Amino acid sequence: MKYSPEQLVSIEQLASLFISPTEIAVSLGLPEMEVKADIASTDHPARLAYLKGKLSQKIEIRKQMAMLARVGSPAALEMSEKALLDMEDDE
Repeated sequence: MKYSPEQLVSIEQLASLFISPTEIAVSLGLPEMEVKADIASTDHPARLAYLKGKLSQKIEIRKQMAMLARVGSPAALEMSEKALLDMEDDE
């Protein structure tokens, strides 16, 4: 499916608010199965917009987690260690 630049911005913004692909499709009045297929398709503009939005919040959460870990939060330290292991698995 071809998306307008405005739709791609909306997909990114909604994903940054933890809105699911199904809910994004409904919100934008688009066919659910097509949106979900496009988000699952490597290098599709909708996938890139979705991941960019999702990643923007993940970055903010990780910043907060790192700050909490630096001041000694046991839960944040544990989550940081897991995040580092996940990074190593992806290398």
